[in-house]
This record gives sequence, C-alpha cells and structure tokens, in this order.
Amino acid sequence: MINRLSRIEGQVRGIKGMVERDEYCTDILVQVAAVNAALNSFNKVLLANHIKTCVTNDIREGKEETVDELVATLQKLMK
Repeated sequence: MINRLSRIEGQVRGIKGMVERDEYCTDILVQVAAVNAALNSFNKVLLANHIKTCVTNDIREGKEETVDELVATLQKLMK
C-alpha cells in the first residue's frame, strides 16, 4: 500500500511540474486521469482489506454497528 501511495505521490509531483512548465493542458489532463485511476485502484484494495480484516473481526465479535459504518463509507465512495 505504501508503494502504491508513493507512486501516486510521484505522479502528482509530476503533474505539478507539468503545470509549472505550462505544458499542454491535454497532456496534464491525461496524467490527472491516470492519478485518479491509481487512487481508485488504491481505494479498492484498501476497502477489500478493510472488509476482510476489520469488518469481519468486528462482526465476529458482535459489533453490528460496523456494518452501518461500512454502508455509510460505501455511500460516500459512490457519490
């Protein structure tokens, strides 16, 4: 997960450099789309890990409110 975030961070720094160099807007937009895709991929992995660990453990321990929290989180992600 840290490696993914480091790559995304590098991509964002690259975009900042492109803006500072006043590069062609379309090229910048393509790079922004790539960062968005990378962040979406990161979210999918993080969410899957959360469900497989935290949510599963909480349900086993009888913490039903975790399901409500997960539903609220999914609603935020799907806006």
